[in-house]
Amino acid sequence: MTSGKIIKYSLSFVLYFLIQVFILKDLVLFGYAFCFLYVFFLLNLPHELPTVPLMLIGFFMGILIDLFYDSLGLHAASAVLLGFLRNPWIQVNTPTGGYDDNVPPTLLNMGMGWYLFYSIPLILIHHLLFFYIDILGTELYLPLVIRVLSSMAFTFLLGIIVQAVFYKKERVI
Repeated sequence: MTSGKIIKYSLSFVLYFLIQVFILKDLVLFGYAFCFLYVFFLLNLPHELPTVPLMLIGFFMGILIDLFYDSLGLHAASAVLLGFLRNPWIQVNTPTGGYDDNVPPTLLNMGMGWYLFYSIPLILIHHLLFFYIDILGTELYLPLVIRVLSSMAFTFLLGIIVQAVFYKKERVI
């Protein structure tokens, strides 16, 4: 990875973090739907990034968010699981022609169909772990399912809007 790409992803890390803790922290729709936009930072990192560095990046992003949310490692645990599962899931979803090198798996680069099949299950697993650990037997399962599905939909919708507005399609070099 070039130094320009490292700077780009470092700035992206900081931007996703700042948006998550200063704008989205207190944004809850209907008392159930939370938005964890930072998962899109992890989902949109280059597919060549090995699993262990991806898990470390997820841990650092999650633990920093946990410091601001007072959530005792919930974001870190969920982000590490997302980092662990992402690369095997990318391999399962390999398109017919394979992946282009140095092209991150974003909505604009991969298309809506592929991106839906790639991101929805990973976001679902992230949210399921997060909210399951959060309630840990203190509520019924119906509120858990409602919270997971509504938060997943809210996160996915906002992530798609952010990608459509602020991302650009990358060309193969």
